[in-house]
Amino acid sequence: MADRVELLIVGGGKMGEALLGGLVSSGRNFSRIAVVEPVAQRRAELADRYGALGVQVATEVVPSDGAILATKPDVIPDVAAAVGRVGTRRLLSIAAGVRLATLTNAAGTEFGIVRAMPNTPALVSQGAAAICGNDQATEADLAWAEGILGAVGRVVRVPEYLMDAVTGLSGSGPAYVFLVAEAMIEAGVLMGLTRPVATELANQTLLGASTLLGEGRSPADLRADVTSPGGTTAAGLRELERHGVRAAFAAAIEAATARSAELGGQ
Repeated sequence: MADRVELLIVGGGKMGEALLGGLVSSGRNFSRIAVVEPVAQRRAELADRYGALGVQVATEVVPSDGAILATKPDVIPDVAAAVGRVGTRRLLSIAAGVRLATLTNAAGTEFGIVRAMPNTPALVSQGAAAICGNDQATEADLAWAEGILGAVGRVVRVPEYLMDAVTGLSGSGPAYVFLVAEAMIEAGVLMGLTRPVATELANQTLLGASTLLGEGRSPADLRADVTSPGGTTAAGLRELERHGVRAAFAAAIEAATARSAELGGQ
C-alpha cells in the first residue's frame, strides 16, 4: 500500500485547487499533501505549480489522515468508497447535494465525514461555506474541516436539513450578485455612460459595498448611511421596492433551495 499522506485532495479542478492554494498560502504546515487528478494535462499543470512545494500529484487515491472530495457529485459514491478502502481517517466532501447518508454508506466504514457547501468566491479566498457532520464526526473532525475551508473564506455550522437553504442563499448567491452587476451596467449605459465606464463603476461599487459589509455593520445601517431624506438614493430605493426586489430575491432563494432538495433526493 502507498505511504500515508496527511491530506488527500481528490479532484484537481477549480475548487480543489482553490483549497490547495488557500492552504499553501495560509502557511498551513501539512507534512504531506497529495492531489488525485485523472486528466493528464491537468496533472501536469498542478505538478508544475505545486510540485516544488512538496505536493504529490497522483492518478489514484492513497491512504490519508484526511481526504477532501472535490469531484463531480455523480462520481462521489465511487470516490468515497475508494478512500474508505485505503484507510482514510476522516473525510470532507464539497460536492453539492450529496447527503451525509450517501457518503457514509459509500465509504463503507465508520469515521468522521463532514459535508460542506462552499461557493465560488473561494477561488479568490473570499468564500462562504457551511458544514455539517455525520454521527461519527467529532468536534475535532468539524474543526479540521473548518480549518481547511477557513483558508479560503468564512465557515459556519448548520444541521444538514438546512444545507439546501445554504445552497439557495450562498451557494447560488454569487450568480445573483453577478446579475445585479449586469443590470447596473446596462442601466448606466442607458443613462449615457460608455460601457467600459459603466462596467468599472458598477463592479467597483459592488466590491466596495461588499468590503463595507465585511466590516461587520448591518446592511440596514449601511444603507441608511447612504440614504439622505428626499435624495437621489431614496428615489432609487423607492423604485426598487416598487418593483419588488426583496420579493424577487426571496423567490430566487426559495426556488434554488427547492431545486437543491430535489437534486439531493435523486
